[in-house]
Amino acid sequence: MEIKPYRGGVSDIEARELRYFVAVAEELNFSRAADRLGIAQPPLSKAVRRLEEKLGVRLLERTTRRVALTPAGTVLLRHGQSALEAISAAAQRAVRAGMEQIELVVAVKAGSGVDLLKRILGVYREGTGVPPAKVVVSGWGGPAALLRNGKADTALIRTPFDGRGLELEPLSTEPRYAVLAADHPLASRTRLRRADLADDPKPCWAGADPVTNAYWHGLDPESLATEWPDLSDPATAPEGPQVQDITQLLEVVALGQAVAFLPASLTERYSRSDVVYRPVSDLSPSTVAVAWPAGSRDRAVAAFVRSALAVVSAEPERRLSRVL
Repeated sequence: MEIKPYRGGVSDIEARELRYFVAVAEELNFSRAADRLGIAQPPLSKAVRRLEEKLGVRLLERTTRRVALTPAGTVLLRHGQSALEAISAAAQRAVRAGMEQIELVVAVKAGSGVDLLKRILGVYREGTGVPPAKVVVSGWGGPAALLRNGKADTALIRTPFDGRGLELEPLSTEPRYAVLAADHPLASRTRLRRADLADDPKPCWAGADPVTNAYWHGLDPESLATEWPDLSDPATAPEGPQVQDITQLLEVVALGQAVAFLPASLTERYSRSDVVYRPVSDLSPSTVAVAWPAGSRDRAVAAFVRSALAVVSAEPERRLSRVL
């Protein structure tokens, strides 16, 4: 397809056009993208072609069998997703700012960071002139998403997470332990290395991206940077069953279907007779951070961040190990 010049310019790109392109780029299929957007396919194809003319570059390679992103399309997809998130967040925050009752919305993932959050909120509420805080408990990847779409002002986030468009301050670090069935051949060991578990399947978190699953499989860059002379290649281990929460993860481990890695605080919270927890020498730690939208100048957010830092500063022994 020949890209014809358009009289408009890059600054004339509309949010609708960008939304249409992102849908096609994510689906790599015009029919599925049209269904997702609730429109017919011809106007969708026309809108994408018009966008290419505005930019003067080809965004998609189209054949009768497939749709693929060009290098320019890959760049626009990445930045376009962020731009659409920013537009949505601006609208959401404007709506919230117009409400009679102003609140600080704090997001946290279920089962992670709740005890620390309680201590931070205790300090925050002692502040002068701060709005009331409302806590939103979300699922996997929820806190970061809520910050980006404007539905939350700040959040407690545990690594790994998508930090696009966010600023953060680390609060605490703790080791991760291996989770084994009580009758696992290595259950009697007091300390392990990742290589010891290289051939064991690792569960995959439902909906998690490859980077996140790599972290929970002990294949993140920080873990891999710690090399031991006898370290085998853990990437050869088969994938284990898919799990959606900690309870399900512990069940598949207890049944011998996989081994897993969990932060130390969670191993204390989920004590069971049919699983054992063992420290791993060459495994990256788990970090909890307070996060907020990049560029935020909200005074309540600043007060919450100060409260979080005050809590961990007053508990140095917790900051370095098990704070939750």
